[in-house]
Amino acid sequence: MELNQVKGLAAKVLGIGKTKIRIKNAEKSSQAMTREDVRTLIKQGHITVLQKVGVSRARARNIRKQKKKGGRTGVGTRKGTKKSRMPRKDIWMKKVRALRRQLNAIKAELNPGEYRRLYKMVQGGYFRDRGHLLLYVKEHGMMVKK
Repeated sequence: MELNQVKGLAAKVLGIGKTKIRIKNAEKSSQAMTREDVRTLIKQGHITVLQKVGVSRARARNIRKQKKKGGRTGVGTRKGTKKSRMPRKDIWMKKVRALRRQLNAIKAELNPGEYRRLYKMVQGGYFRDRGHLLLYVKEHGMMVKK
């Protein structure tokens, strides 16, 4: 039998396309007449099947690793506006909570009556951050002198 026919028979036996089949030993393969002959040739390794080609995940894994580190967040990636990605209220809450925690931490060291005044200033949005709050307290001498 011709090699092309053997290849076709092998493809039908294995349930794959002809292009995925390779014949190593042409002489032995050309003597095959039946499906059983083809099966024995496959078992002996004279007829082999090409490995299935898949899409590599290496690049995807690399990108995921970069994103985990906080990368790939440039201008071209962003979909919403700055305010929709992090609402103004959330930013304000984050800042105020941090300021109130700081204020609570230094409460014991403050002069009497200063805590409430500073608390109201925090609520009014006077301070940019914790550093600004501490600077204000230091400059205005609100700490108890020991």
